[in-house]
Amino acid sequence: MRREPFLILAGSLSLLAALLHLAVIVGGPDWYRFFGAGEEMARMAERGMIQPVLITLGISAVLAIWAAYAFSGAGLIRRLPLLRTGLVVITAIYLARGLMVIPAYAMGREINAFGWWSSLIVLIYGLTYLVGTWRAWPRLAR
Repeated sequence: MRREPFLILAGSLSLLAALLHLAVIVGGPDWYRFFGAGEEMARMAERGMIQPVLITLGISAVLAIWAAYAFSGAGLIRRLPLLRTGLVVITAIYLARGLMVIPAYAMGREINAFGWWSSLIVLIYGLTYLVGTWRAWPRLAR
């Protein structure tokens, strides 16, 4: 089976994001602030509450699963269940998150630099999944 480089890149990006979320847990409150988790999450982390850790672990786990789906679609690991559907849904979520800044801005919401940059990064993730899924689509059929 031919390997799909865009899905390899997409999976690598999702895996990198999953690892970064784990680093945020280790980095503590200042890292929660720097990476845009919000002041409430940072304050909960300062108080030693478990919620920021659990939320961030959950996000990291989802991103790792998304990486596995990309790697499966790329032909690096065994075929995962609902592979086509999974890749389409993951792509749609990344693209929606990346583009949501546009209507928010159009409706007069102030978007800080982190909001713009994070949206651009996630949009790039989504486009990478989109191109990889598109190119691998015929091979993703059972």
